[in-house]
Amino acid sequence: MNSVSRFLQKQKDPEKYKSDRFLRKAGAIRFPGLPADEKAEIHFKHSGNCGDIIYAIPAMLAIAKGRPVHLHLNINQPGNYGRNKHPLGNVMLNEKMAEMLRPLLLSQAGVKTCDTWSGQEIDVDLDYIRKYPFMLNRGNIARWYFLVFGVFFDLSQPWLDVSHGTGLEKTIIVARSQRYHAPGIRYDFLNAYDDVRFVGIEAEYEDIRKQVSNIRYCPVNNFLELARIIAGSGLFIGNQSFPFSIAEAIKANRLLEWYFQTPNVNVQGPGGFDFCFQENFERLVRERYNK
Repeated sequence: MNSVSRFLQKQKDPEKYKSDRFLRKAGAIRFPGLPADEKAEIHFKHSGNCGDIIYAIPAMLAIAKGRPVHLHLNINQPGNYGRNKHPLGNVMLNEKMAEMLRPLLLSQAGVKTCDTWSGQEIDVDLDYIRKYPFMLNRGNIARWYFLVFGVFFDLSQPWLDVSHGTGLEKTIIVARSQRYHAPGIRYDFLNAYDDVRFVGIEAEYEDIRKQVSNIRYCPVNNFLELARIIAGSGLFIGNQSFPFSIAEAIKANRLLEWYFQTPNVNVQGPGGFDFCFQENFERLVRERYNK
């Protein structure tokens, strides 16, 4: 079908045009397949954001089927964030973020290595999800990998195993990136709670302090430390950003600020609720705090 024919079809039957376009683009991609069952260890590559890597773990576990996992992180790949602010500027993953992520990944029983990709032979390229004509601003990030590789993992179950310390059982931990703010959502009511702390970058902390004056900054040295803080907290509140991916993966007592224009993060399993209206937000904090 030439360009003129496609244009005419788009005008006459828009739904068929969309379906044909999807099939045409998907058909131009070589199906990635899965590593052979006799492979003793499985090597993966990923170039995405830290949160995307966390959401890829269920697929990695399903593909590996109990075999040791080697994860190779492809850093400094271009990231397109439009006009939205992002801590990494115009890349998806840099060396600093990879270094902070490694302790968390290497703490998992099934992960044998996590290094920087420099041309090593791999069995599974997780970046394939970006080749397919998915609408990546909606759906469920973790399930994109299921669709490409034809595997399944029960997302209501934890996929990160993180121990936690004590002392934060009465603490509300908040993470709110400068993107994905639900319209009309305010955090100022948290001033009524005694122990509220923030995890994230300093610019994000300064933003939320304008609403929550008593919030304290809780810096971390790496993301294993972050995961332990979230796991040990009385309640975690986050928007669609990296810290929430950890909370979802460990099934913490968690609330998600859901952003209607990019609904690609979902709450599944025990302890999780989402909100996009202020009344529900305040009620859920009252009900879920330290449950």
